[in-house]
Amino acid sequence: MLHYPVAPSSDSGDFDAVASDGAFLPRYLARIGYAATVAPTMEVLAALQAAHIAAIPFEGIDALTGAGVDIGADAVDAKLIGQRRGGYCFEQNGLFLRVLKAIGFDAEGLIGRVRWMLPEDAPPTPRTHMVVRVMLDGRPWLTDVGFGATVPPQPLAMDSEESQSTRHETYRIVRTGDVWQVAASIEGEWRTLYRLDHVSPPAIDYEIGNWYTSAHPDSHFRRQLIAARTTAEARYGLRDNRLTTRLTDGRIDRRYLTADEIERALAEIFLLPVRPHWRAAIERAATAEIAG
Repeated sequence: MLHYPVAPSSDSGDFDAVASDGAFLPRYLARIGYAATVAPTMEVLAALQAAHIAAIPFEGIDALTGAGVDIGADAVDAKLIGQRRGGYCFEQNGLFLRVLKAIGFDAEGLIGRVRWMLPEDAPPTPRTHMVVRVMLDGRPWLTDVGFGATVPPQPLAMDSEESQSTRHETYRIVRTGDVWQVAASIEGEWRTLYRLDHVSPPAIDYEIGNWYTSAHPDSHFRRQLIAARTTAEARYGLRDNRLTTRLTDGRIDRRYLTADEIERALAEIFLLPVRPHWRAAIERAATAEIAG
């Protein structure tokens, strides 16, 4: 029998800019439950990444309901911090980049092509995934708080092709020319997550990627209810009506949920303030047939 976490009670377009003079930083730290001193060190970077993915869920409900996704700093702060919502990569990593820069990290955004669940010879996908590259003592580190149920739970060295173990999966980053390929070992098989461009892109590339992800009919966020959250003990993933729990001890639980159970899972497992207008999408998700 697997036990799920219960949500705690609440106490309350430019990724390269620090919003409002950094005044958002204390509110962000309170949002993720981080009370220690902040400084541009590896220890702090790893702690912030782990706290973020445990506190702020991955979700694309605004894309699914047609509400649209605004990735401007004010909108992201209002949604992810003020409203205690989640978001996807452009929101999550855009916020995380501003946080790191406000603390004093040497950080920049990168963009890449998602390859998750695709055969290696599949045609190129659009650039729809944002991550953050951090330089520490001359070494580049990949940080990512916005890749759903396989998000790296800690910084990954980008200058090594050796396997990198984490509390959850083992990861590997291989560079070919100006492209980094990031993969995770899933049930004994290396599976590519995404391929990243070497150069930090202009802001318009994030805007175009966000438009595709939130509005294009081929985007899976327009067709599926998706949520994910990673803690020190487990990964939780919801795809339409299928809830998957992967514990660090290797146990995996998969179950199908009714509409009421989906709504309860969004609130109790994914820590989301469920809104009445989500109900229609939740009911559609409850009737979905998921392959694989």
